[in-house]
Amino acid sequence: MKLLWLNSGLLLPLDKGGKLRTWHVMRHLAARHDITYLSFEDSTQTDADRRGMSEVCSRLETVPRTDAAKGTWRFYADAAGYVIDQAPYAVAKYRSAAYRARLEHLLATERYDLVVCDFLPPVVNLPAQLPCPSIVFTHNVEAEIWRRHAEQATNAATKYLMTQQWTRMLRFEADALARFDLVLAVSEADRETFGRLYPRSLRAPLHVVQTGVDTDYFTPASAAPERAHMVFTGSMDWLPNEDGMTYFCREVFPRIRQAEPKATLSIIGRAPTPAVRKLAEIPGVDVTGRVDDVRPHIARGSVYVVPLRIGGGTRLKIFEAMSMGKAVVSTTIGAEGLPVTTGRNIEMADEPDAFAHSVVRLIRDTAARWSIESAARQLVVEKYDWSAVAKDFEAALLRVTNGSRVTERAIA
Repeated sequence: MKLLWLNSGLLLPLDKGGKLRTWHVMRHLAARHDITYLSFEDSTQTDADRRGMSEVCSRLETVPRTDAAKGTWRFYADAAGYVIDQAPYAVAKYRSAAYRARLEHLLATERYDLVVCDFLPPVVNLPAQLPCPSIVFTHNVEAEIWRRHAEQATNAATKYLMTQQWTRMLRFEADALARFDLVLAVSEADRETFGRLYPRSLRAPLHVVQTGVDTDYFTPASAAPERAHMVFTGSMDWLPNEDGMTYFCREVFPRIRQAEPKATLSIIGRAPTPAVRKLAEIPGVDVTGRVDDVRPHIARGSVYVVPLRIGGGTRLKIFEAMSMGKAVVSTTIGAEGLPVTTGRNIEMADEPDAFAHSVVRLIRDTAARWSIESAARQLVVEKYDWSAVAKDFEAALLRVTNGSRVTERAIA
């Protein structure tokens, strides 16, 4: 197949869950198919990032774009400019005449078997018609993320803005999903949510692409972990991660320290916001920012925590920790969509007292922790290596291209 893959940015560096998922799928596809990758490129990208993309695509096309840093006056000024835009800010900010022109040029000069829209942002730049079938690869139910933001907001102004973005995302997501020949979801939970939210507008079939993990890369460490040390990894400029760790440090961590005074926490991940950096002022909390390799940091922990209250899709970070043989304590939302069983290969708790109790128990009860760790590693090795996930993804694409005889696809 000849694929045109649309995204909002380069995949390298691999510092976000969505990037990792796409990278592993594309790496498999690139060995068998011709892929043109079109995305924005900002000033932080390096020559190494561009060269590295050759591992997953045969042709790289980029359009320059600069995002204001979160928390700066320019960030808020840019966001304010989209207040009256009917599209949600999360996608409207990617509207680009240059991107659309490059996309239309590629479609006019090349013959593609399939267009793959990775996440929702590229949808704002799609032309009215496509000359071939198309799919959308959703990594979350975006409207659910904004609904949960609105529910968690305590400030009246913030709640109003989050509710506004939620209702706009509901409309946009419904219209966007209706444009494609296939919708790829990353969990059964997401598939069910899409069906519940958009029963009338969702005409395309839905296929679940399971979450995977590189079990040869994420392996258990030989050294023993540090007692009472907890670890969280993730992109710390993503609002659900910021919210989750702020909540954990204020509501859960003090309860753990009351029982285990020497308990410590490392927050590992790119671009921590000012709110996340401030958490390092709490005794026992370390905020590292981006690291070249998360494995040594995960290995240090006796317990891996995922205290998310907002989010969608699936948490690749959980499978990475499980693959390293780590006991994970997560909220229900944090582990949403993953085929895990509390008490067997993970511990789940939603209230601060219950979450703290689960962490403390695993710190103190070595046998219980080892049982969780062993079951976690066994689960991902046997069923969720990326090679199997990528083959299933490829099969879904082939069914679309082989089953479609339409020469002109209207998507608007």
